[in-house]
Amino acid sequence: MGARQSTFSSQSTQFKQRRKSLRYIIAEKADAKKVENILKPLELTDDDYRKVVDLMQEKMEEGLARSTNDKATIKMFPTYVRAVPNGTESGEFLALDLGGTNFRVLLVSLQGQEVKMESKIFLIPQHIMLGTGVQLFDHIADCIYKFIKEHNVKAQLLPLGFTFSFPCRQNGLASATLTTWTKGFKCEGVEGNDIVKLLHDAIKRRGDLDVKCLAVINDTVGALMSCAHSDRQCAIGLILGTGSNACYIEKLERVEMAEGNEPGPPEMLINTEWGAFGDDGCLDFITTDFDRQVDKHSINAGKQRYEKFVSGMYMGEIARLALEKLRKSGLLFGGEGSYHMATRGRFYTKYVSEIEGDDIDSFKTTKQIFQELEIEKVTEQDCRLVRHTCSLVSRRAAFLASAGLACLLRMMGRPEVTIGVDGSLYRFHPFFHDLMMEKIRTLAPGIRFKLMLSHDGSGKGAALVAAVASRILKEKEENSEKTRDHAKSNPH
Repeated sequence: MGARQSTFSSQSTQFKQRRKSLRYIIAEKADAKKVENILKPLELTDDDYRKVVDLMQEKMEEGLARSTNDKATIKMFPTYVRAVPNGTESGEFLALDLGGTNFRVLLVSLQGQEVKMESKIFLIPQHIMLGTGVQLFDHIADCIYKFIKEHNVKAQLLPLGFTFSFPCRQNGLASATLTTWTKGFKCEGVEGNDIVKLLHDAIKRRGDLDVKCLAVINDTVGALMSCAHSDRQCAIGLILGTGSNACYIEKLERVEMAEGNEPGPPEMLINTEWGAFGDDGCLDFITTDFDRQVDKHSINAGKQRYEKFVSGMYMGEIARLALEKLRKSGLLFGGEGSYHMATRGRFYTKYVSEIEGDDIDSFKTTKQIFQELEIEKVTEQDCRLVRHTCSLVSRRAAFLASAGLACLLRMMGRPEVTIGVDGSLYRFHPFFHDLMMEKIRTLAPGIRFKLMLSHDGSGKGAALVAAVASRILKEKEENSEKTRDHAKSNPH
């Protein structure tokens, strides 16, 4: 994290310089007024953000309660992860990471704070992605066997953590039912079934693997666990990439949707699935025409409304729509457009990051981007206005994500919290970290917090969940043994 922090510090001057008035960008007062009218809807007030915090808490409370969960837009799924690492975890653990055509197997060796990881990527062929569940899990078991053999792991029962990045209903720490396939997978006989059972069945069919899956998780839990291993204050995991989601530690007594009552720590990680916040229309007061167009043309119109404000999949398109409106009004590029700029999805979110990180004296990168997009005449004023527009889009996204975090900080009521963050948007946007630090301070006053970049949550994080589960099982067995010994020595 040190390198990341120094990078942020070195950008602080640029961060301040980006906040130029439209009068500085556009000399003509009349034009400046027209630009302001077009872009004004992207600028929200602190009162707007505070209202978002209040609304999110209301919706999260609905998701936690059994009586209102059915109608809740934020589902607040129990993960059955009851504890974060305490530093005593040790041993060798396997981790599986399945979220696309590349499938990863990892061997994670833990000894206190020391972590050693070895991994290998295996391809999931197209015919297996579209075949049967038996074929898929047999292939996964075969990959595990090859990996263990290659790494000469000594004969022992290996606890395993599984990051399975597809929509699931969690039934327990080591039980999750696939609700629907995504990302090009369509394996028959998996939807509606427990993926851990399918994995164990495949392992059993082989007969030569001594592996047991102790936990199945998603990427937000992985981000939290990965950071919590080195920072005990980590209590929130956040993904800010193509999509957005968060998990946090909640008091067990408030988690009404959790099934069973296994003994253990009095808390549980909650997978909020906060992307669906606003699907009931409660965020219409901050929704612009740009947002409405993005939603209308998305594959899930009317759904994941909050995610569409804050995540990398949509930011570039929001910026493109705003830039096109400026151009059609004769305020940008002399009114001249191009096929690329008129094409949905063609102005990538990476362009937003690159333009905001560009040198403001030369605008070299910005001009190169518009050459790619076949906009031929780009003036310095155009570059400044494009940068300003991109900054409004990303600032709103960062501030809305901050409102979500402020809500979680308020709900937990802890005096100090570390937030583990992963995702390409947070990693690569030059100012997202700065913007979030600024707005969280405003929206969650009095709470000490820090944002920590998570490293390999889907691998290291999955192994750590298995390690913690293994430690808790061992502690339960030791306590049971002590109870039995005590009963024997005190028969009356």
